[in-house]
Amino acid sequence: MNESRSTIENNTGDNLLFGQREQQENLLKALEDMHYLLSRNYPLKASLALAGNRYQLVKRQLQALQGMACSEEEIRKRKEKELQPTAIKDQTILLDGFNILIILETALSGGFVFEGLDGCYRDISSVHGSYRKVQNTEEALIIIGKTLQQLQLQKVIWVFDAPVSNSGKLKGLCYEIAEKHHFPWEIILVNDPDKYLIAHKGLICSSDAWVLNECNTWFNLGAWIINNTPGVKLLTLKSAT
Repeated sequence: MNESRSTIENNTGDNLLFGQREQQENLLKALEDMHYLLSRNYPLKASLALAGNRYQLVKRQLQALQGMACSEEEIRKRKEKELQPTAIKDQTILLDGFNILIILETALSGGFVFEGLDGCYRDISSVHGSYRKVQNTEEALIIIGKTLQQLQLQKVIWVFDAPVSNSGKLKGLCYEIAEKHHFPWEIILVNDPDKYLIAHKGLICSSDAWVLNECNTWFNLGAWIINNTPGVKLLTLKSAT
């Protein structure tokens, strides 16, 4: 039987790290400090270490903190390139496949998802060279497909990491769902999705910080789905802005 993302996350003790008020307050204070440092051009690693040490954060808390944090300049630049739903009608969009899929899997299963200062939702799961279908995978794909249909995208191109094991099986599943629900999908496997998305120069969907910094235009699909889909219940730690 497929596991849910929440089962995987609970095995790591995330309820203790992120579910208690004291831990949440510490993480948000660390985020405020890290934002201050990054906005004054402190290096990322040094800022993370300073904020993490001050509030005695452990590895997974540091991962969440890094995903939530960015500088004021990064926020400004990302917002300038972000398109609203009315502006993406009839366009082709490229999806950072594992990025958007795993975030929604985590949200659907009640795992912890973290809202960054740039408005993107992120989790702290990682494929680590392999991906395994879970209980919420098909549901997540269908929600993504129906959402993009409602937004009237002309074409959707899923971009997955070719070196990740089971990416070929996931490609097949995506085509099965697309055929059943009449989604205008193309699924491709590439060796380096981040570089591929940036080089495309078109509309992309990702919450990867480097991709957002380097792309031309992007749409915050993860946040749109999480904020507008009934029944998506998540444990989220919201940023101060």
